Amino acid sequence: MELVYTGKTKDVFKLEDGHFLLKFKDDVTGENGVFDPGANTVGLTIDGAGLAGLRLTSFFYSKLNELNVPTHYVDANFDDATMTVKPATVFGKGLEVICRFKAVGSFLRRYGAYVSEGQELDAFVEVTIKDDERLDPPISEDALAMLNLLTHEEYAILKERTIEISKFVAAELEKKGLTLYDIKLEFGRDAKTNEIILIDEISGGNMRAYKGDTYIEPLQLEKIMLAD
Repeated sequence: MELVYTGKTKDVFKLEDGHFLLKFKDDVTGENGVFDPGANTVGLTIDGAGLAGLRLTSFFYSKLNELNVPTHYVDANFDDATMTVKPATVFGKGLEVICRFKAVGSFLRRYGAYVSEGQELDAFVEVTIKDDERLDPPISEDALAMLNLLTHEEYAILKERTIEISKFVAAELEKKGLTLYDIKLEFGRDAKTNEIILIDEISGGNMRAYKGDTYIEPLQLEKIMLAD
């Protein structure tokens, strides 16, 4: 295997068959030892976080593949905490797409003069540039098109799939008595077909889930969702 990228929460290896292998780590995003799925730095390490993230990602991706939602997921190996994925190219240097159902996190920090904490949001989609130096700035549809990162047609697909996938995840959480406040997704273009597909992970590390008013930590979320 060839190591091609070292990320905050995963290492990426290229396989001989053209697929890629994602190695999940126990690092999670946050600041000053406090977990925050919207942060752009590693804030802490949680033992077992990598495997928990992989197990939950496999759970969601397997269901999405069955629903014919285009993803890069092939399979997972829980013993090694790895996931095999199809090759895909990112938009520019990478985008993050957030779907918000409640006003919390960076949305609340930016717009707190106009919303109250926890206020209902109607699956609000927000795109940010992956750029640690500039604190992952939000970017508009017009700017994405002008910078040749996404066409307007591609943005429409991206937004539609973000809402579809986020509502699917919210419905799965609701079956366990949980409420999804927000979720961060990533997309890319399939290296063979150029189709826009879901990439990266869907886990407790990139969403905020609550039971009533109580926030559910990533490891606890995995236990709740995968309990028989």
